[in-house]
Amino acid sequence: MKSQPAGLCLRTPLLVTLGFAALSAAFAFAAPAADPLFVRINERIEADLKASARPSATPATSPSTSNPGASPAAPAKDTSVMTVGSKVPAVSRSAFPLTPLTKAEIEKLAEKLTPEEAKVILRKGTEPAFCGNLLDNKKEGTYCCRLCGLPLFASNRKFNSGTGWPSFYAPVDADHIKYLRDASHGMERIEILCRRCDAHLGHVFEDGPRPTGLRYCLNSASMEFVETGGKLPLPPIATQTAYFAGGCFWGVEDRFQHQIPGVINVVSGYMGGETKNPTYKQVCAGTTGHAETIAITFDPTKVTYQALLEAFFKFHDPTQVNRQGPDIGTQYRSAIFASDAAQLEAAKAFIAAQASNPRFKGRPIATEVVSVEKAGPFYPAEDYHQDYHEIHGGSCALPEP
Repeated sequence: MKSQPAGLCLRTPLLVTLGFAALSAAFAFAAPAADPLFVRINERIEADLKASARPSATPATSPSTSNPGASPAAPAKDTSVMTVGSKVPAVSRSAFPLTPLTKAEIEKLAEKLTPEEAKVILRKGTEPAFCGNLLDNKKEGTYCCRLCGLPLFASNRKFNSGTGWPSFYAPVDADHIKYLRDASHGMERIEILCRRCDAHLGHVFEDGPRPTGLRYCLNSASMEFVETGGKLPLPPIATQTAYFAGGCFWGVEDRFQHQIPGVINVVSGYMGGETKNPTYKQVCAGTTGHAETIAITFDPTKVTYQALLEAFFKFHDPTQVNRQGPDIGTQYRSAIFASDAAQLEAAKAFIAAQASNPRFKGRPIATEVVSVEKAGPFYPAEDYHQDYHEIHGGSCALPEP
């Protein structure tokens, strides 16, 4: 917080009211070319704004403010945003639960709020500029929802906007923020809320730094800061990780991400080689020993490792040696990198069982099975490889059955 006399608060109005040309043009932002981070955020903004434009079956009602000193009741849930068209997952790609809390759950959580926090979080208030306790926070860590604990922003995406409110250029996960059209005060703005509990956070503007060009303008009262190494108020769900190499990672990543329920996130990268932090150019040269690999984060209560193995063999041809269709080279080899002894045993047993599979009759399985300890670390590929088909369209052909 800025140094100032006790009991006084500097109130500096924002001098420029920013317009949203994109808001009136199909609710779309002008995104930097194919930046995966911005694309996912932009898709979420568009989906939420279009959904919130539809009339709600049950209009939200504001809590009574006749007695400012009383504990405020939580506002009714705005169900218009949580629609099938929004495609909000039950669990985010960073493995946090996103199922909307009930009104009763929100009211219970609201009991811990101070009157000032309740004014901002529950009644969409705004704290005075340059007065928030998190504005000048320089520590490394995570900014979580003050009401429900969902991680919202991280210190490595915070910047000094000079506006008097904590500012970030992107959330920790595109699906953790909900967006609503806000036409109050004679302006066209986009309100941001916690996806899980509808806590009011602030607004998002189009005058931020690259790579998104966005400025998420937050109230300190809406957030709780957890320093790196500290315990998050809302822990992620328990997950496991599987590593598969099956040719070009674009197609394999896309299929696992969008076709297998229980898969939370898929990242394209490199594994099984000797060079540290290899680049795509180095891997393509065939000198690093790495294979194009995907790292799958999955919920073992929703999908088993066995089911992932079966899908992997469906999504690529495990009989081809150092290639996959037209892509030739050791980087396109078929491989399973087992995370632990259980996965190693399951993978070996699965491959042994394929000897009796009519699909592979007369064609031996070429898939290598290696433990993560022997394979070495997984290195995420460059940003432009992530979500490639989701961003650019297209697909890789499935192998012949």
